Amino acid sequence: MDAYLVAILTTAAIYVILALALNMQFGLTGLMNFGVVGFYGLGAYSSGIMTETLGQPIVMGMLAAMIVGGTAGALVSLLSIRLSGDFLAIVTLGFAETMRLAFNNEDWLTRGPRGFLIMTRPVLEGLGRDATAWFILGVFLLVAAVVFVVFNRLAGSPFGRVLRSIREDDLVPATLGKNVLAYRLKAFVLGSSVMALAGSLYAHYVQTVTPDNFTTQVAVLVWMSLIVGGAGNMKGAVLGALVVTAIYEGTRFLAPLMEFLTPTQVSALRFIIIGTLLIVVVRFRPEGLLPERIVARPAARDPAPG
Repeated sequence: MDAYLVAILTTAAIYVILALALNMQFGLTGLMNFGVVGFYGLGAYSSGIMTETLGQPIVMGMLAAMIVGGTAGALVSLLSIRLSGDFLAIVTLGFAETMRLAFNNEDWLTRGPRGFLIMTRPVLEGLGRDATAWFILGVFLLVAAVVFVVFNRLAGSPFGRVLRSIREDDLVPATLGKNVLAYRLKAFVLGSSVMALAGSLYAHYVQTVTPDNFTTQVAVLVWMSLIVGGAGNMKGAVLGALVVTAIYEGTRFLAPLMEFLTPTQVSALRFIIIGTLLIVVVRFRPEGLLPERIVARPAARDPAPG
């Protein structure tokens, strides 16, 4: 039971990182990125190629994942950053599907559906099985904490305030001299690079990645995490990821209680439960469990007559 709990917490840490990255793009800036799994998968394969094919240490793999993810985010955003709403969502969704097909067909690089075996892990030598699991969890929690602190500071900085103003009405910051396209590009690249970082951690955790690991199902869970927790609030993104992961993993225990259902039907039922939760939250807490709180800056006082 302890091993299973550690595994759930490790998975939750990965979804926390993904939710924080999506919050930077959508929650703060209003950029609808449905291509989460594209950047997630790029990070996983980039890190695996760096460590297994090129023989580099895991730190270099994580760095390569962030560079590749950020570069891909820059290219996607430069091609589509002038789009918004549904149009941007369609472009990013197409990018994710393109990446999945590339992972599946570029056998010489990704080993296709056979799976890419990754032996490198973020652990110290000589640790036992249980100690290794706890150590990996500690590393993932540390990375999630660093991402949270950095993004939370950015959200409360002038940079974050400009992103929020772009989200609400991009004409306002433009009239104040802000380069709206540059700010959107920065937000998208930041989010994409962190999504790729999460993919790197995932790859070195499961040790074998296939294109089937990067399907729309992952993006759905990340989006649900952000909406349930509260878009625009970094703490809400963390809470939402923990809640959605707990429900998704907890519903695994439904299988023994519903022997009349096939495994496929049980899997569908789990998503139905999460979808119902989403509907309830949107109905009664449309801003999420932890809504975004924007502290109004005090207006400047008129000088006293003198």
